[in-house]
Amino acid sequence: MVETATAKAAKAQHYSFFQGVERNFDKAAGFTRFEKGILEQIKACNSVYQMKFPVRIGDKIEVVEAYRVQHSHHKLPCKGGIRYSMDVNQDEVMALAALMTYKCAIVNVPFGGAKGGIRINPKNYTTFELEKITRRYASELVKKNFIGPGIDVPAPDYGTGAREMSWIADTYASLKPGEIDALGCVTGKPVTQGGVRGRTEATGLGVFYGVRELCNVAEDMKRLGLSTGIEGKKVVVQGLGNVGYHAAKFFYEGGAIIVGLAEYEGGIYNEKGLDLEKVVAHRKATGSILDFPGATNIANSLETLEQECDILIPAALENVINASNAARIKAKIIGEGANGPLTPEADEILLQKGAIIVPDMYLNAGGVTVSYFEWLKNLSHVRFGRMDKRFSENQNTNILQTVESLTGKRVTDIERRQIMHGPDEVDLVYSGLEDTMIGSYHEIREAMLSLNMTDMRTAAFTVAINKVGVSYEELGIFP
Repeated sequence: MVETATAKAAKAQHYSFFQGVERNFDKAAGFTRFEKGILEQIKACNSVYQMKFPVRIGDKIEVVEAYRVQHSHHKLPCKGGIRYSMDVNQDEVMALAALMTYKCAIVNVPFGGAKGGIRINPKNYTTFELEKITRRYASELVKKNFIGPGIDVPAPDYGTGAREMSWIADTYASLKPGEIDALGCVTGKPVTQGGVRGRTEATGLGVFYGVRELCNVAEDMKRLGLSTGIEGKKVVVQGLGNVGYHAAKFFYEGGAIIVGLAEYEGGIYNEKGLDLEKVVAHRKATGSILDFPGATNIANSLETLEQECDILIPAALENVINASNAARIKAKIIGEGANGPLTPEADEILLQKGAIIVPDMYLNAGGVTVSYFEWLKNLSHVRFGRMDKRFSENQNTNILQTVESLTGKRVTDIERRQIMHGPDEVDLVYSGLEDTMIGSYHEIREAMLSLNMTDMRTAAFTVAINKVGVSYEELGIFP
């Protein structure tokens, strides 16, 4: 019997993102030593807040559906983004909150996982209307004690950005007068409102650092039949939003060749390479990446993922690579820039083909890592680098002058500037992020090798479960 299109669509809609996360969790749990009760506690969502609130839009009153899920309280505050999308539902928010718990554990950020969402299409509202919706959502979170610098700290996600985070921070501060750490209630804010330099590009930069570290492991590259290092590798990126654009930018600057780009209107491909900034300028001028000079148009955006390349970065939405198209993916390295772009079925198919999948819960953790830095900045009330930038520059100058005096040689002006430069805030943020992504990658790889695992996702889940499980053991279970 042939399955109808309607039946296929219903089956696709029935796919549970949260159950997919639980399935990966259960696979990894077998490699840990924890008893069933602890594992069930780690896996469960601790608090789910579904809300509906009225907002006047024009001359009508609209009832808005929204969510905030706190997956784990083993560390506080909880941490996770807020997305604005018509696809927001409880299952999705629960899954993303769970991934946040494991993500924070993997990169050693002391937060529990959380996630939020408002079921709207932000393109259908004016800036003033979006502000009303955002502020009302924030006030609902305050009302139920679901936000605060020591309770739950949201951040931007799909459909939101620094503007919305600034509105949330202002709403929280107005409802909590005199709270000195009020700016720490949310991250991803504008720099002028307590944000940190480097936060905008953090997730995309983290994707680059993670894949670069994989490519620097000669043993793994030899198994894939690739050369060591990022330079010269052909990359396809899906999504030119914040994550995809910055990931593509850093790959391009690192010497990789961007051969394919995909957006919702379609994709473009050129095996000799695409100039990212020219593509962005073309899209800004025409409203589409299609018809870019020298590139081949791909009408179906998803087919761009199936083109010849070494590295594929899906950096848009979840479930874009699944049982129906995984077999046609040609990339040897798939780096999950988005949350959940591969289904468990796709994982199995690609692993059988010998591909290396760098999982989302590690690879896109750059955002939460730098959000952690921003939160620390808000609690300390001082910009990173302010206390030691000049001290470092003066110390470096003295060392350089001593070396020049002893050797009788002078360095060039360019070398002098590089040596004497004291770290700015963005330098320290980049350094902290790079160190985090490199250290966490090798922690996952070591777990994979020591436990004879076949994939990085299971290893990443195992690393996360072990850390969260130890927290619960050390905290104790209240009788």
